[in-house]
Amino acid sequence: MDLAFTPEEQTFREEIRAWVRDNLPADIAHKVHNALHLTRDDMQRWAKILGKKGWLGWGWPKQFGGPGWNAVQKHLFEEECALAGAPRVVPFGPVMVAPVIMAFGSPEQQQRFLPGIASGEVWWSQGYSEPGSGSDLASVKTRAERKGDKYIVNGQKTWTTLGQYGEWIFCLVRTSTEGKPQTGISFLLIDMKSPGVTVRPIRLLDGECEVNEVFFDNVEVPAENLIGEENKGWTYAKHLLSHERTNIADVNRAKRELERLKRIAKAEGVYDDVRFRDEIAKLEVDVVALEMLVLRVLSAEKSGKNSLDIAGLLKIRGSEIQQRYSELMMLAAGPYAVPLIREAMEAGWQGDYPGGLLANAPLASTYFNMRKTTIYGGSNEVQRNIVAQTILG
Repeated sequence: MDLAFTPEEQTFREEIRAWVRDNLPADIAHKVHNALHLTRDDMQRWAKILGKKGWLGWGWPKQFGGPGWNAVQKHLFEEECALAGAPRVVPFGPVMVAPVIMAFGSPEQQQRFLPGIASGEVWWSQGYSEPGSGSDLASVKTRAERKGDKYIVNGQKTWTTLGQYGEWIFCLVRTSTEGKPQTGISFLLIDMKSPGVTVRPIRLLDGECEVNEVFFDNVEVPAENLIGEENKGWTYAKHLLSHERTNIADVNRAKRELERLKRIAKAEGVYDDVRFRDEIAKLEVDVVALEMLVLRVLSAEKSGKNSLDIAGLLKIRGSEIQQRYSELMMLAAGPYAVPLIREAMEAGWQGDYPGGLLANAPLASTYFNMRKTTIYGGSNEVQRNIVAQTILG
């Protein structure tokens, strides 16, 4: 395995870097580099810039309007965007549901839904988890009953990330109670503007309403919005989850945040503390190891070999690293990690505190927010069982 990038790949990287530098709005990059709140407009603005270039679906094949990049090119694109301070693309449309529509949707569904995803015009949400059905997705209870040419949907989804902005939602729904739980699940696309859909935000520890509850009360959904076959949704769900768990690892954001951690530690005067610097060094080793694991997968894909089924392993390590760097940032800033008035802070008023903006970015709230990473996308405890069964045997 040769982890060195070829001259052609280095040229590709430079082209991506130059384009991102010229097209990423400075105000958005400032917010990302300093962990300030990104609005819906911020995220949508960057998505539409990428969409206009044809890069919002950067992992898509050419036949569906994507650039047709190989695994290494996709990795380099993600890395350059992250290091430049680009917002993380909201994955539910281009990274999650789009591959399912490409693989299992009808030509009519592909023509109907993919253009809006590729342009960044349509905001998608994910309707998987329910109260009592998180990592155990096979136990979903939201019911879809077929009546003529439509489904009547009743039930509840929860932890729907950024669902308050959603225009469409892809849902796992129960269409049969016979046989194994997995065999009675279908994959349905639902217009969130439909009568009977109610979204209720959930306020988290960091003060944000990042996740939501979504209720379905006799929601009518055209049967043509069913992906693939009825009761075959479990197969499509697993296809999507492999994309979600690899995306959660987000090694490129970890590399960017590692550098931010060093800046904060230096500004706060703790970088010279040998023990604290040891903690940074251990984190950096973990980040490099995660990157090597990602590159190992890319190397296998590029050469046409079957890569290890390690989406769960990437999710485990990536989520733990995210928690660790957010914890070290908060420890470096000490009491100044807690913002006083969020609105004032985001307006640019930081007060006379050591470290200025670095210390007064919402480090504690980021730490609290990152508690979720080892739970969502399949809890790490469950992922360890899956890794043990599929890889270790």
